[in-house]
Amino acid sequence: MKIQQANWLSGQKWQTDPVNNQDDGRFEPQLILVFGDTDLLQTVEPIQALKELYPQAHLLGCSTAGEIYDVQVRDHSLVATAIEFTKTAITNHQIHLKPDENSFQTGARLAQQFAPEGLAHLFVLSDGLHINGSELISGLRSALPAAVTITGGLSGDGARFAQTLVLSDDHIASGLVAAVGFYGQNLKIGYGSVGGWTAFGPKRTVTKSAGNVLYELDGQSALALYKKYLGEYASGLPASGLLFPLNLYNDAGDDAVVRTILAVDEAAQNLTFAGDLPEGSVVQLMQANFNRLIDGAMAAAQNSLVTNSVSNSDAVPMANHPPQLAILISCVGRKLVLKQRIEEEVEGVREILGPTAILTGFYSYGEIAPSAQGKCCELHNQTMTITTFIES
Repeated sequence: MKIQQANWLSGQKWQTDPVNNQDDGRFEPQLILVFGDTDLLQTVEPIQALKELYPQAHLLGCSTAGEIYDVQVRDHSLVATAIEFTKTAITNHQIHLKPDENSFQTGARLAQQFAPEGLAHLFVLSDGLHINGSELISGLRSALPAAVTITGGLSGDGARFAQTLVLSDDHIASGLVAAVGFYGQNLKIGYGSVGGWTAFGPKRTVTKSAGNVLYELDGQSALALYKKYLGEYASGLPASGLLFPLNLYNDAGDDAVVRTILAVDEAAQNLTFAGDLPEGSVVQLMQANFNRLIDGAMAAAQNSLVTNSVSNSDAVPMANHPPQLAILISCVGRKLVLKQRIEEEVEGVREILGPTAILTGFYSYGEIAPSAQGKCCELHNQTMTITTFIES
């Protein structure tokens, strides 16, 4: 695997950093990952330059709430990571959301585009505002072989929640879901997803919901309850809701995933979350602890050092083979909380993964990954989610 990385700032062309490049001669990438600012991503010049430089490469990317370039976290930029695989084949497909189908059907329709034989992993990027992420994942899983792992994320738009974009080859639009499928016998993929938020207040039962739309907790208006807890932050909804996500417990009442707010409907008095909140489920408000968030990012990196190979589904340690590439997808809520300390979580990942891994990624409206090795893929919010790649 060979990798080249570059960044684009307003008023500049693509700038490469020799430290972040592993090219030692002829370079013919099959895939370019592009993460960036919503407005810049719609600018013709930078994307056209990539297409002209590497006409054979697939492009996959999205708008963000911040870009990760090595251990730097940037805003209002584009980050491009070009990857040449030597023993791995890839395919790229995209679909537009249809008004007459739900998110489960969307996921199944996308998954059906990929030939199942030899498929090892699917990396998915989705519109971040018009999708139910947990249903999307269920749909993907329903149409893929059980051994295929899935990671990815929901595109972002800073803290504006106005428009999110997905880039896939010649397509760039809202309402788009795209994925790259990795095929072959020599690719090892690791993943980790950890939050680090602290639950507080009483556990409450979801008494009225419809998919990812929440109406009532304990028979009370969920929106009114949220405003009560947010206090002075209530006027900043939905963005301020990122500071107070919900912990959604499983049926056993222990393992949990986190759900964060995407939209507020004052007229209907409801809250829309990135994933489902089933009626009867138990939830609890959460708040941030700086050190735990950074520790969570490092734990995600550590978990990603256990990989599944295509030819062997058993998890194996990566100790003797450090990752060549790591895609970091962290939540916009973490960025809003950590503020000027945000790079500490990326630096913590670097400490765990070592000096040679190329780091790229973005801040998202939702993270897609299994919670641990051997578990099914889920939608997460407020986590640092890491996908690592080794081609042997």
